[in-house]
Amino acid sequence: MDELKEIIKNYVINEYLEPDSDPIDYDTPLISGGIVDSFSMVSLKRFLENKYNIQIPDDQATPEAFDSVNKIAELVRKFVKV
Repeated sequence: MDELKEIIKNYVINEYLEPDSDPIDYDTPLISGGIVDSFSMVSLKRFLENKYNIQIPDDQATPEAFDSVNKIAELVRKFVKV
């Protein structure tokens, strides 16, 4: 299983979902589905930058790039040094 995707998914579940919410998967629409709003997106971006010691440029931190766990993981991988 992909650890990065699990970390992102668990963060979204713990920070933004109510306990009785429907489960999400890696392709669940987060922003267009109303789970993550613009304020929450900034918080999620900051969490990822701090956790992985990266900087995600604001022009790449778009609602489209943050609309699913898969898309967020793809964005983060552009900046993580392996």
